Amino acid sequence: MTTSRLPGPPGIFTGLPNAIIDLNADAGAELVKGQWRYHDAEVVTVEFRSPGEDGNPTGPPNQTYDIVPHAQGLDFDDSGWETVTPTDLGTRRSTGKVCFNWYRINVTIPEKVGNFDPTGSTAVYDVVIDDYAEIWVNGEMPRSVGQAGGTVVGGFNSPNRIILARNVRPGQQFVIALFGINGPISASPENFVFMRTATLEFYADDLERAAREVPFEISRRDPALDDIVRVDAKVEKVAGDFVFTDGPVWSHAGFLFFSSPNTNKIYRWAPDGTVNVFPAKSAYRGFDIGEYTNPGSSGLTLDTEGRLAICEQGNRRIIQTSARGDVVVMADRYQDKRLNSPHDLVYKSDGSLYFTDPPFGLPQTFSDPRRELPFSGVFRVHEEQVVLLTDELTSPTGLAFSPDEKFLYVGNRDRQKKVVMRYPVNADGTLSPGEVFQDMTEAPGEDGINGIKIDQEGNLYVCGPGGVWILSPQGQVLGLIKGPEQQHNLAWGDEDGRTLYMTAITGIYRIALNIPGIRP
Repeated sequence: MTTSRLPGPPGIFTGLPNAIIDLNADAGAELVKGQWRYHDAEVVTVEFRSPGEDGNPTGPPNQTYDIVPHAQGLDFDDSGWETVTPTDLGTRRSTGKVCFNWYRINVTIPEKVGNFDPTGSTAVYDVVIDDYAEIWVNGEMPRSVGQAGGTVVGGFNSPNRIILARNVRPGQQFVIALFGINGPISASPENFVFMRTATLEFYADDLERAAREVPFEISRRDPALDDIVRVDAKVEKVAGDFVFTDGPVWSHAGFLFFSSPNTNKIYRWAPDGTVNVFPAKSAYRGFDIGEYTNPGSSGLTLDTEGRLAICEQGNRRIIQTSARGDVVVMADRYQDKRLNSPHDLVYKSDGSLYFTDPPFGLPQTFSDPRRELPFSGVFRVHEEQVVLLTDELTSPTGLAFSPDEKFLYVGNRDRQKKVVMRYPVNADGTLSPGEVFQDMTEAPGEDGINGIKIDQEGNLYVCGPGGVWILSPQGQVLGLIKGPEQQHNLAWGDEDGRTLYMTAITGIYRIALNIPGIRP
C-alpha cells in the first residue's frame, strides 16, 4: 500500500522551530511547570435512543456504550489520578485489546526557552500516542467535517499536531487532555497504549508557513482604488500544488472551502495551513468519468444556517449538505430536462438561490450529446421551484447581488462577449432586462469572466482577462490585481471579512483590503 499527501501544505510548520520543549523530559515539564497525570478510561453500558426519522436519537430506546471518565474539561479534577514522570510516559498502560486512557498536563508558557523569548510567537503542540489520539485544549476540541489529524485521529502512530496558540505571552496557561486509543480497534490489538513523544515548539511569526508573499501587480486606474487597496498591500499564497481550483467560500467555522473540479474533490483549508479533503457527497461517480475533464464541483456557498450548497457539475445538479452529511437536492431539472452543469450560485436574503448553468462540466461542453437544455440559463430556486430568469448569455458564470439586492450582476465567459451584465431584481425575485455593466471583450488576456464578489460599499471584484478587476458601483474601472496565476474565483474571508481569497489554477492566494465584503 502506498500513501501520498494531499495537495497543499503537508502540515503545520514543517520547518525548524526557533525553540522546542521536550515534555517527555523532566527539564521540559519543569520549564512549563507541568505535571503529567494518568487514568484509564472505561467502556460502560448506557441508555440511549436509536435514530429516528429525522436522523437524531429520537427513535426507540436502546443500549449502547460510553467512556468514563469524560476528562476533557478545563476544570476537571484530576488531583486523584496517578502522577507520571515525563521519562515514564513510554511505559505501556491501560488494559490492552480494545482500551482507552487519558493523559493530562497543565503547561505555562515560560519567560525563556533557552535563549529564545517566546513572546509573540506561535506555539505548536506535537504528540504521538501509540496508536491513536484526540486532543482537548482548555476543554475544547475544535474539529470540522473533513479534518484529518490535528485534534482528531490522524493516522496509525501518526503525530497529532495543533497550533496551541498564536502570539503567545509568558505566563499564558493551557490545560491539555489527551485521549489515547489502542488500535487498530477492529484487529483487537494485543498491545497497549503509551506516549511516544510530546513536544511544545515555538515559531517566530516570520517562519509561519501557512502563507508566503508572492510577486504581483496592481494597476491603479483611479485614485479611488487607494481607499480599497492599500499602497503597501501584499498578495500571499496560502496553498498550492493543485490542478485547478474554483468556487471558494469562507465557512462560519473559520475555514476556506474550495472546489477542485478536475480532480473531483472539495478541499478545506485551515488558517494553520493544513488542507484536507472535505467528504461531501458531491463527487461524480459515473462509469464514464474518464471522459470528463472537470466532473467535480464548481461554485460553493452557504445558507444562513451554515449549510453548504454545492454546484455539482458532473452530477448536473445543486445539492445542500449539512455537517451531519444530510443531502438535499435543490435543483437538477428545469421543465423535466436535466440541467447542463451548474457553475456558480448565490443566496438572496429571502432564502432563494440563484445560479448559472453553462455546459462547462459536460465532456463535450456545448456539443455534448448528453445536453438536454438548448441554452445556458440563469435560474432561481424558490419554494422548491426552479425558475428560468434569463437565457440571453451563452456562458453565464459568476454572479453576485448588490448590497441592497436591487441588482444581480452576472458574468459571461464567452470569449467573443466578455461582459458583466447588471439585471434589476423585481419584487418577486425575477429579473428585468439587463444591461452591459462592463465590457472586457477587447481587454488583453485570453480568459473570460468567472467569479464575481462585491464589497459592502458596492464595489465589484471580477475575475476577468488579466486578473481581478475592481469596478465601482457605477461601472468605473478602479484597478486590476494581477497575481502569479490567473485568478478564477473569489471569497471574502477571515474574521473581519476584509481578506479576498482568490482561487487560481494551482494555488490559493489572498490579499487584505480596506472594505469588508458581502459574504454568506
